[in-house]
Amino acid sequence: MKKENNQLLAEEVIEKALIKGVDFSDVVIFENTSRNISCRLGKIEEIEQSETQVLGLRTFIGKKNAITSTNNFNKDSISETIDRVIEMTKLTPEDPLPELAHETSTKIPDLDLYDNTDLNADKLKEIALDIENNSLEVKGINNSNGASASQSKSSIYLATSAGFSNGYKKSNFSASCSVIAGSDSNMQTDYDFDSKVFFSDLKRPSEIGKKAAENTLSKCNPKKIKTCKLDVVFHPRVARTILAHFASLVNGSSIVRGSSFLKEKLNHKIFHKEINIIDNPLIIKGLSSKPFDDEGCSMNELSLVKNGVLKNWLLDTTTSKQLGMTSNSRASRGVSSPPTPSHTNLFIDNGNKSTEQILSEVNNGFYVTDLIGQGVNLITGDYSRGASGFKIENGKISFPINEVTIADNLNNMFKKILISNDLEFLYSINSPTLAIEGMTIAGV
Repeated sequence: MKKENNQLLAEEVIEKALIKGVDFSDVVIFENTSRNISCRLGKIEEIEQSETQVLGLRTFIGKKNAITSTNNFNKDSISETIDRVIEMTKLTPEDPLPELAHETSTKIPDLDLYDNTDLNADKLKEIALDIENNSLEVKGINNSNGASASQSKSSIYLATSAGFSNGYKKSNFSASCSVIAGSDSNMQTDYDFDSKVFFSDLKRPSEIGKKAAENTLSKCNPKKIKTCKLDVVFHPRVARTILAHFASLVNGSSIVRGSSFLKEKLNHKIFHKEINIIDNPLIIKGLSSKPFDDEGCSMNELSLVKNGVLKNWLLDTTTSKQLGMTSNSRASRGVSSPPTPSHTNLFIDNGNKSTEQILSEVNNGFYVTDLIGQGVNLITGDYSRGASGFKIENGKISFPINEVTIADNLNNMFKKILISNDLEFLYSINSPTLAIEGMTIAGV
């Protein structure tokens, strides 16, 4: 459905809801087409293609509100949906907190989020097979978990009775590969992956395949180590999980619930002074960029941590109201759920040292490349996760390690984090290499 059609539909639904007696209303229309091809050992394993269109309608009557959705866009179904959500609204308990955003965006930036390139099933198959073949050709790789290639095209349209009406399109292309090396008694597996808004920015199939093989071979013949305390260096692909925990801790919903150990730490120093954490929705071709938030408000780059000091929560209209603060337009919503705060492109900014410098300063340590499990308590900060990676000896990466657990407390970890300058934007949450002094390693 074209943007013009979505606009007409959304605004018509708003108008009809108002005529039928609601005080305020908003509509979100989401459409997506996606295609994915997976292969293993040269044969196609899975072909997936889906098309989705959903309309979500939220209505307010006095201090009551309700939300519902439909994927049937014919006139009668839409009319029934409006009637149904109005009846739901009348029956719900009063809740004075949710409301429409009053200061919505009037200028919509062009963030270059849509690529018209259309990859058919044959092209996706060719990419997936090419990736896997490049990986299997590497000496020492003896099996495959599979490779895949996919594309996704989405459109989002939002209209509110407060006067906002606009939408945008997004595209995504991704590819991955996972292979196996070693003997039956000592098999190792690893992967490589890439995801971009524009197909032309995606890594070459040969690069993805060979990197997956390289990662796998490097893990062969791992050793176990005894329980001890070591300095730990986190590869960027796992360092980002620590930033994800931080994102949960500074989410306005967590602060309102009191489920974050940082709830009393606003404007306090919680990191080393070198640490700056930024949420930027306006990155051109950014994986999680958006020209306005899901309440229709203008978004700007947000400094969450500046020179180690916690400066902001992630807030939408409701959580900012609950906390007596000003919203920083971080609302995110689904078609069947009300807005809640969420990050966009979240990252720890680069430090001044190279990864090699960070490693060279670790005499006896653990270089973590994989994490397992979810042993993190955001109320206490207790942190315990299974890990594998490599021993660091005299500033150099040495033999592979597996079957250990790393433990500490996030409050202490934040204070000890040091960063390198190898930040890359590969996900919606990104971090350079991180180093944390003196974590407990539970081994044999």
